[in-house]
Amino acid sequence: MYNFQQYRHIQAPGWTLGWTWAKKEVIWSMMGGQTTEQGDCSKYKGNNPHCCKKDLTVVDLLPGTPYNQQIANCCKGGVLSSWVQDPANAASSFQVSVGAAGTTNRTVRMPRNFTLKAPGPGYTCGPAKIVKPTKFVTPDKRRITQAMMTWNVTCTYSQFLAQKTPTCCVSLSSFYNNTIVNCPTCACGCQKNMTESGSCVRGTSPHLASAVSGPDKYSNAPLLQCTSHMCPVRVHWHVKLNYKDYWRVKVTITNFNYRMNYTQWSLVVQHPNFDNLTQLFSFNHKSLTPYAGLNDTAMLWGVKFYNDLLSAAGPLGNVQSELLFRKDASTFTFEKGWAFPRRIYFNGDNCVMPPPDAYPWLPNTGFRPVISLLQPLMMLASIVFLWASK
Repeated sequence: MYNFQQYRHIQAPGWTLGWTWAKKEVIWSMMGGQTTEQGDCSKYKGNNPHCCKKDLTVVDLLPGTPYNQQIANCCKGGVLSSWVQDPANAASSFQVSVGAAGTTNRTVRMPRNFTLKAPGPGYTCGPAKIVKPTKFVTPDKRRITQAMMTWNVTCTYSQFLAQKTPTCCVSLSSFYNNTIVNCPTCACGCQKNMTESGSCVRGTSPHLASAVSGPDKYSNAPLLQCTSHMCPVRVHWHVKLNYKDYWRVKVTITNFNYRMNYTQWSLVVQHPNFDNLTQLFSFNHKSLTPYAGLNDTAMLWGVKFYNDLLSAAGPLGNVQSELLFRKDASTFTFEKGWAFPRRIYFNGDNCVMPPPDAYPWLPNTGFRPVISLLQPLMMLASIVFLWASK
């Protein structure tokens, strides 16, 4: 299983892969993975198969599995990195010994109805397609063997199938305007529509600890901090400083979910000045070029063992960094919201942006106070004159 997505990884509790056998196949043994159910194997005497279900579900083994049950690229708990972050860990494998399946490529039938959850819905898998048989090279590289039959299954992701509401939003601020543009109200849901009890709790509530450690502590049900936007994650973009040849931005990612730690998180930002990104502090960075000759999109992610974990909501539930851009005289401006991102994705999901007419704009230059360099000299001369007159 390969994760070719550049900026969407599969996080804990990991992937689950399912399919339906075409005939009466059984799985005698597995390495690197296991089925979630054995099924009815009562007709087999002696050694029982690993799984006798016609429609089955396979999961990855956990880290620390005994070596005699492992194969290459297994045993990661179903976690797959994105292709950009860590391509070496963007693959997962398991081995299946199948019985009652046939002995030639004419008698073997491809499974049907493939499903992939990672860990929830969102993926749609197409039918299996026969491709050229896979070839295997021996360790001494002196012999090549060939599989009897190989087929590929392609699964695609849709954010609209994964969840009905967005999962993140964006807020904006700048040094040249006191206005802080918050995430749009009800960007991911409204508090009055949160009918499920315990789905929202205020950070100052005395019942916070009991709500976090409640009966649904180990479930995937979110427990959000009550906010006006009700998004699990907020990305804040602050235009911090302006230099002669450079300008600086501070990015802060905040987690409002008390039951979710985001491991190996990623952020994709679209802005025209990413072609002149000079320095990035405490984040990793790679340019994405979806179109030839256009370098306006970058992927950011945390440094391993430092800030690659976005902790659950609370005092430690945020990560932040600063970006230093070099100005391009032909395009750079602070006017009309140019300094703010065009689009932001968190873990591959499109975040809700504020409306463009709400962006912090430059103050009217007609009312901007102008301080002359001669004014301090004139004041100093007046003080000296008054002191001498005494």
